[in-house]
Amino acid sequence: MKILGISGSPRKDIQSGVYKLVETVLENSGCEYELISLRGKKISGCIACLGCVKDNICKVDDDLTELRQKIVDADAYVFGAPNYYSTINAMFHAFIERWFQFRHQTGDTLWGKVAVAVGVGGTAGQAPADTIEKFLLYNFVETIAKVSGQGAASCYSCGYGETCQVGIPVMLHGAGVKISEEMIPNVSKQPELMKAAAIAGDLLGQRLRAGNDRQKTTQAMQAKLMAMFGETA
Repeated sequence: MKILGISGSPRKDIQSGVYKLVETVLENSGCEYELISLRGKKISGCIACLGCVKDNICKVDDDLTELRQKIVDADAYVFGAPNYYSTINAMFHAFIERWFQFRHQTGDTLWGKVAVAVGVGGTAGQAPADTIEKFLLYNFVETIAKVSGQGAASCYSCGYGETCQVGIPVMLHGAGVKISEEMIPNVSKQPELMKAAAIAGDLLGQRLRAGNDRQKTTQAMQAKLMAMFGETA
């Protein structure tokens, strides 16, 4: 059993709340895992060329090419992304929208796998975690847990955080705020958040060790997706 972890944060690993939470989930799974950061990678969005239709292999040649087999081989996923405008950032969006390559001719390569979704934002990370879950659902991958929390918004380090009236520091702490190290959110210093990540990792590991029935999981996700379509029809 192997889990593939992906951090969609463009920040250095040591600075990224997304990376830290994904890592914590993986470490507590008790399973073999690989953690990859998308930082610095060149990944295009889908260009709708339909080159993948015949063999379910994307023909865009970039850094996703070397990740494709890792996606296929993994039994489960832990995916994390930062909150950009109440959704996932462009890099992670490009990464996961290229999963379109797996869907042709009733492609079932990923069906029935399981995952944990991680989101981090300047105020909250629920939006990117929810978006990741939706992308996974389209591939009939079950998100068995979501971990979302508050990280350090760029406003704290941009140089204008104390005076910008639409910046996170002023929004959260009021006019005249003086930024201090203590007030800057850090996921590692939030015990309940770190505990939630550890619990999610343990849950994922338990699910895999118990023997994830991919056919049963697929059927459940298909029903969930159809119900979602019915609500929006």
